[in-house]
Amino acid sequence: MNATSMWMQRALALGLVGAMAMLAGCAFPEPWVKPYERERLADPIMRVSREALAAKHSEHVREVREGARGANGVQGGGCGCN
Repeated sequence: MNATSMWMQRALALGLVGAMAMLAGCAFPEPWVKPYERERLADPIMRVSREALAAKHSEHVREVREGARGANGVQGGGCGCN
């Protein structure tokens, strides 16, 4: 075996071990965001767009083009028939 193929085998093994470690990190059964942390994430400062008027205009244009309304806020969905 020459040094190049030995180096490539080691690099492949290290990459495989790294990929397995990363996949194992995704297997935790507990939620990533705890319920008490969601309050901070729902803060208005976390919005993508800080321009409220421009965001409302874009939402209106999307509603007109798509032919659908709602389902883009926190209110929830459903048919409303009780």
